[in-house]
Amino acid sequence: MNDYRPMKPLLLAILLMLFTHRLVAQSVSTLMGARANAMGYASASLFDAWGTFNNIAGLAKIDQPTAVFAHDLRPLLPGANRTAAAVSWPVNFGVFSSGVFRFGDDVYSESLLSAGFSNQLGLAALGIKLNYIQYRAEGFGTKGVFTLNVGGIAELTPSLAIGAYITNINQPKLSPDEDRVPTLLTAGVSFKPSDKIIIATELAKDLDYATTWKTGLEYLFHKKFCARSGFNLHPHAAFFGLGFRTNKFILDYALQHSVHLSLSHQASVNYVFLKK
Repeated sequence: MNDYRPMKPLLLAILLMLFTHRLVAQSVSTLMGARANAMGYASASLFDAWGTFNNIAGLAKIDQPTAVFAHDLRPLLPGANRTAAAVSWPVNFGVFSSGVFRFGDDVYSESLLSAGFSNQLGLAALGIKLNYIQYRAEGFGTKGVFTLNVGGIAELTPSLAIGAYITNINQPKLSPDEDRVPTLLTAGVSFKPSDKIIIATELAKDLDYATTWKTGLEYLFHKKFCARSGFNLHPHAAFFGLGFRTNKFILDYALQHSVHLSLSHQASVNYVFLKK
């Protein structure tokens, strides 16, 4: 903690300059869930309860009320931890979800509130999500905007699925000089060569930056345990993780190594409210 305090004036000065000239929109990724993390966040075509923060269409197969929580820890970058929680609730005509996300500390923070809906329509799952994003810098106030995400996943065969989603499709303005929340386009495919293996790959394109290539692998080596790995290119990063599941709980852990963030750790838990 003592090492962090002297850095605050410098961090604040940098953040205030960014806020003054251009409010950096959604500078932090809101992709969450240790399963997706361990697979390099190649999650565009995956179905699970973390679709609230990844591809909203991924919630379409949730058949039990489910709560999820995750914490992403970055030991070498104090103040850069991320936390997220969400609840998914299936009904007769689809799945509703709501979630909260937070990054940062008392110097700078980004917070997100989300409400989404997903439904399975034949071979395709479709979803839509409304977000409220709030940016805050110490001594400079806050700025909040509403954004919209849409996504879909199509299962072409029992072993092959394609998924795509658009983040912040409406690009709301953040300042009078036309600065907007950036739009992110993501598309991917997943392949299941067997009941125990999932291979996923995808491309993510921020309209202002280079395309990121993500690839991940999940291997179920026991009916309750699985191992995962993945990598990203542009920026480069490597990932590894383990998972454990029971009827009511899913516990996942992920380790990420990148040039810019060094090591980071993420742990997540899914709790299923089994219907009687």
